[in-house]
Amino acid sequence: MSILVYTESENGKFKKAALEVVSYAKAIADQMGTSVTAVAVNADNADSLGNYGASKVLSVKNDGLGKFNAKKYAAILEQAAKQEDAKVVVVSSSADSKYLAPLLAVELDAGYVSNVVEAPSSTSPFTVKRTAFTNKAFVNTEITTDIKIVGLSNNSFGVVESGGSATVEDFSPSIPESGVTVESIDKATDKVSIADAEIVVSGGRGLKGPENWGMVEELAEVLGAATACSKPVSDLGWRPHSEHVGQTGKPVASNLYIAIGISGAIQHLAGINASKVKVVINTDAEAPFFKAADYGVVGDAFEVVPKLTEKLKAFKAENA
Repeated sequence: MSILVYTESENGKFKKAALEVVSYAKAIADQMGTSVTAVAVNADNADSLGNYGASKVLSVKNDGLGKFNAKKYAAILEQAAKQEDAKVVVVSSSADSKYLAPLLAVELDAGYVSNVVEAPSSTSPFTVKRTAFTNKAFVNTEITTDIKIVGLSNNSFGVVESGGSATVEDFSPSIPESGVTVESIDKATDKVSIADAEIVVSGGRGLKGPENWGMVEELAEVLGAATACSKPVSDLGWRPHSEHVGQTGKPVASNLYIAIGISGAIQHLAGINASKVKVVINTDAEAPFFKAADYGVVGDAFEVVPKLTEKLKAFKAENA
């Protein structure tokens, strides 16, 4: 028996979320006295997962799997789980994993719990802590099925290096036909993705127009952060919809979330509540965001942000 983990990659490189789920699976394996087997699809350097806790990697190389297909990927994990007699399967909380996990749960007759934020408090009974009510509360959930699927919330556990090594085995599962075809994928390039970012700098209508977004991007560049925006901003066409975060956009679980000129509508707060530290810069001292913020600056973003960026640049130069 082993803990099975699905490791997502892009262009042959493992995503940060992949390293986090392997680290998390290792924590479960230590609790249960077993090992971690990872499944990697068209990924390079599969043996590098050993440094995060995997003892074996099932490497799938198939040109037909270049674009994600939930049915096909779920079939791969199903066959891997049965081969390894896995009683626990760990996936991330990416859109892809949330798509394939229910399909996999049906095929394995498994219980699936998403948005998990901690290692199990108990493995007998198997109990995990997850967020609920759009990140406003936590629930301790017991999974009673023989096979359990855990969806780990991004940036909740962290990447933990264990200094181990992994053996890599070629894995050639049967790939089912699918009625879904991916025609194209449009992605922002040369930017930190919101899903992988530890820091997110987000702007709202308080920035008054797309021509003022340069200061958001400059601050993000200094911090090595991803840029994001509120729903009204993307609706107005100031920024692409791929940057819209919130309940109706992309969820954010970064270590630091900086909101500039965002009032803090409940839908926006619901999507970013999982972030560990929230900083708000707004001229309106009564803005709802201040009630949810860890730190707040009441002031004009056009004065505050450039000064903040300048100070951060100076700090980096002094400590280079």
